[in-house]
Amino acid sequence: MPADKHSPMARVSKKKQNKRNSSAVVVPKYPRHDLERALRIPKGILDQNAGQECTEQEAARYIGVKYNRGPYSVEVSSAAKFGLVSKPASGRLALTDLARKILKPQSPSDKLSGLREAVLRAPEISDVYNHYRNENLPDAQFFENAITDRFNIPSGKVSEFKDVFLTTLRYAQLLEEHDGKQRVIDATEQLSSPTEKSATLKRLEKEVKVVAGDTCFVMMPFALPIGSYYEKIYAPAIEKAGLRPLRADDEIFKTGKIIDQIWSGIQSSKVLIAELTGRNPNVYYELGLAHASGKPVVLVCSSEADVPFDLRHIRVIYYETTDPFWGQKLIDKIAENVLSAIQNPAEVVFQTALRSDKT
Repeated sequence: MPADKHSPMARVSKKKQNKRNSSAVVVPKYPRHDLERALRIPKGILDQNAGQECTEQEAARYIGVKYNRGPYSVEVSSAAKFGLVSKPASGRLALTDLARKILKPQSPSDKLSGLREAVLRAPEISDVYNHYRNENLPDAQFFENAITDRFNIPSGKVSEFKDVFLTTLRYAQLLEEHDGKQRVIDATEQLSSPTEKSATLKRLEKEVKVVAGDTCFVMMPFALPIGSYYEKIYAPAIEKAGLRPLRADDEIFKTGKIIDQIWSGIQSSKVLIAELTGRNPNVYYELGLAHASGKPVVLVCSSEADVPFDLRHIRVIYYETTDPFWGQKLIDKIAENVLSAIQNPAEVVFQTALRSDKT
């Protein structure tokens, strides 16, 4: 007969269960070591065993550490998560082609491209990288909030994750300093076709509800060359995200008051885009209307100098026209950020950003 839930035996059993639950360890998916450290085991195998397959015990000996199921096993796991080693059989390690590309490059670009490929393979590290590529990282507190709230990194692991993430990106030359901010460099390869969708975009499509007729209003200068980006960049990006692009000049500027039509376009759109390059006054006026309405706006600019100081707490996509693939990269990034803005408007709504800054 089961014990009464109020009996001493039941209370003791419940305490034991609570203790077990509280002591449960959440194993992080991300590599626990930065990329440079994760290369230590592959380098040992290459230097001491000519890159041949070996046991985990032998690999430990190659790098001069004690074999164990604790720290050493975690280091092996980190190397595997970056795609540097594989496990062809239980207890055995083999170098991957990626590790050889980094450690024994055959061309001047092999090592750097290999390091960046390793970043893109690492669980959770790649998710955060793809989210912020071509953007400045948020200030420390906002970045930590995003790590826990958006990427579900346990609060007790935030400090470790940040250290691994930032150290890894610096080693792979994926961070640049811009006026005291850290810009994440977009080193993704050009997709094989303009219609191909990134893994990030495919994930967002499953998570974000977009219905037929949803529009994205674009606020941008009309003068060339930026005016030509609407057909070349913005419209394809919006369509790739599953929405209908809308721009004031050729879409809604008909008879009647222009400002009324702009206001209607802003209010009826699910999300908006503002091209800030050149500090066009009309664009900033429309942006003010959108922000006053609490609308999510994806900000895009080719120069950080053109972004007002009080907007730099909001996510901004930066692009470099000197990159031969800048157009396709920008299309892919805008498509992702449009859906991300719908999913998480707090990241791109001006009033929310101000309230967060005051807390």
